Amino acid sequence: MTSDPALTEAAAAPLRDEADHILLIDDDRRIRELASRYLITQGFRVSTAADTSEARRMLDRFAFDLIILDVMLPGENGVAFARWLRSQPPPTSALPTLMLTARGEPADRVKGLEAGVDDYLAKPFDPRELSLRIAAILRRARPLSQPARLVSVTFGDLAFDIERGELRRGEEQIKLSERERDMLRQFCAAPDGTLSREELAGGPSDQTERVIDVQVNRLRRKIEIDPANPHYLQTVRGTGYRLVLDGEVTRADQVRP
Repeated sequence: MTSDPALTEAAAAPLRDEADHILLIDDDRRIRELASRYLITQGFRVSTAADTSEARRMLDRFAFDLIILDVMLPGENGVAFARWLRSQPPPTSALPTLMLTARGEPADRVKGLEAGVDDYLAKPFDPRELSLRIAAILRRARPLSQPARLVSVTFGDLAFDIERGELRRGEEQIKLSERERDMLRQFCAAPDGTLSREELAGGPSDQTERVIDVQVNRLRRKIEIDPANPHYLQTVRGTGYRLVLDGEVTRADQVRP
């Protein structure tokens, strides 16, 4: 790192490579030092700047996950800097921002929120609250991770290759119609394997419930030992149907290239 104190990253014990990197902008050196030390102990990587000019130089050189911004700064204030952030192209415009304000100054908080900051914290603050607010902002900023897509599923002695649309019982391949392949794929994609008749029809459709029932019964004759008493393709009273997957499930991230 550069020897310029304003651009020096806070020294810390070794951090995880994926540790969130925070830019703390405050003209009070004591706050910068104390907050940085505490956040580092909480597993964050922290860089500091004393004003917005130094902060811009930091943004040009490093990638950050969150900005802590004091509202009262020399020269350009925190509200103006927050507006500038939101006017930039991604990913800068999307950087989560926590504004530090003076206690009892609601006008600053309102201006900050109008400028696009995600949350605020009044000074003086408890470092633990600062850490908790940062964690909450980061959770909101990140989409929930989605599980990798299903590649194949098994139920009983049957295995269904979702991508190929092949259903097998041991070495025997069971012949499926295109509609039956689509239905099995629909069931595998459902969160708990349950679908309404309308969902199986692909939304409001000319297909009547009776048509869906007939299609399900045909599929049952291919996968059930006793289609009259189905074990895997069950009727869910008042809802529709459910495919019970009681065997191995393979996802795309589990398949070696």
